[in-house]
Amino acid sequence: MNWKFWRKKSNVDKKKKTKTREWLDAIIFAVIAATIIRVFFIEAYTIPSGSMEKSLLIGDFLFVSKVNYGARVPITPVAFPFAHHTMPVIGTKAYWDGIQWKYRRLPGLSEIKRNDVIVFNLPVGDTVALENQEPSYYNLVRQSDWKTVNSQYTITSRPVDKRENLIKRCIGISGDIVSMKDGIVSVNGKAEPLKNTGQMPYKIQLKTTDVNFDVFAEIGFTVSEMQQINADTYIANASPEMIEKLKKLDFVKSVALEVKPETANDGDLFPLDPNRKWNVDNFGPIKIPARGWTVQLDSNTIPLYYRAIRTYEGNKVEQKGNTWYINDKPATSYTFKMNYYWMMGDNRHNSADSRYWGFVPEDHIVGKALFIWMSWDSTASFFHKIRWGRLLSGIN
Repeated sequence: MNWKFWRKKSNVDKKKKTKTREWLDAIIFAVIAATIIRVFFIEAYTIPSGSMEKSLLIGDFLFVSKVNYGARVPITPVAFPFAHHTMPVIGTKAYWDGIQWKYRRLPGLSEIKRNDVIVFNLPVGDTVALENQEPSYYNLVRQSDWKTVNSQYTITSRPVDKRENLIKRCIGISGDIVSMKDGIVSVNGKAEPLKNTGQMPYKIQLKTTDVNFDVFAEIGFTVSEMQQINADTYIANASPEMIEKLKKLDFVKSVALEVKPETANDGDLFPLDPNRKWNVDNFGPIKIPARGWTVQLDSNTIPLYYRAIRTYEGNKVEQKGNTWYINDKPATSYTFKMNYYWMMGDNRHNSADSRYWGFVPEDHIVGKALFIWMSWDSTASFFHKIRWGRLLSGIN
């Protein structure tokens, strides 16, 4: 007879977990924990292009904070862990878009500030993968121009949080007025010259053709990328700090910023308005929309804000005669629901940024770049591939 019937059975009596079950539980726990950290706290990011040189180099590995601006609640919650939008190897979608939540963001530690380096989702909408190219190469097209894309392209539509990640510097915040003249950005009427973390093209004229270009390399120039115009003249990308050092060399005759004249028209810049003949060095002024700001709708403002009102804020926008309609109602003004930002690369002449696709809505913001935890130079020799001087360095 059991005289201790009131006692619970000991763990010994319970069926023990097998080693396989223990490992499986541990893996599931690790995946869940890592996913929560990645979505709501911090995520690793790799610099894929040179659009942020000199501040960030190709091969830099960063940590991006989700808590600084407040973590964005996943818009597409059903997704394969650790894959952004495409499954490795097999190349299929890594998410299910059958469920999509509204944009929501948790409270953050701070607001986005000017000159913050930010990771965000590509705002031009969808990406178009070219056939006969690697999957990582994309040709960007406007949503309104899909009809012009021929059969050699494969169009893939993605939710906001599954679009390509980009990293740029925030030049202007909501409510700011930005412009650019002769390669120098102005914010709210105040010139903001490029800092030493960025670079622009300069025309460099030398006094002699007999020059040791190792001197250029020591200053920080990439000699192999210097473009020779004639026997004694070159075009090269450089930071202001590098140019000051270069001017002190006795064999340098002159150095001048190489920018486009105001009369040049690049044609494919935001807002793709034939009445605005802008180029990468001269544009604006443009007012960045802010939540609660009301803009009057007319022939001058519609080209600037049409995409934000229609695509980013989800309204039906159309013109009937001389009248604009928003959601089938005549409209002479519109009040914005979100904050927007103006992003530009530090490598000003080698960056696809807000000059091409305009404002970045707040629901596209991923997080703030914190610091570099690893930097790998794939072009260097084996013993010099790690850029030791960049490890654990902050981002300015």
